[in-house]
Amino acid sequence: QVQLVESGGGLVQAGGSLRLSCAVSGSGFSVNTMYWYRQAPGKQRELVATITRSISTNYADSVKGRFTISRDNVKNTVYLQMNSLKPEDTAVYYCNTDVTGYYSGTYRTNNYWGQGTQVTVSS
Repeated sequence: QVQLVESGGGLVQAGGSLRLSCAVSGSGFSVNTMYWYRQAPGKQRELVATITRSISTNYADSVKGRFTISRDNVKNTVYLQMNSLKPEDTAVYYCNTDVTGYYSGTYRTNNYWGQGTQVTVSS
């Protein structure tokens, strides 16, 4: 059973930092590209950052230079270091990934979401 467990959200003042973590639990599978999304109240969920298994990264323009995504392929964990936080970064942050496993004689890739963690930045 694959589960994504997030941690690290909280309340911080503008200009502060937070580090989010998302661990993929379970065994017998390969974790592919990992993503961080966020959803602010009344807005659509947006892609914040992406990291491939070979550690190639990509960021939304709104967070470039402030956020850093990283991963530990041994621990199947992805991180999001958020610096110079702004009130507009306030949102629920979700991790997401595709996981490939060998099930019933065939390889299958399934997509999974974390439960979300609240990040609130006060002005």
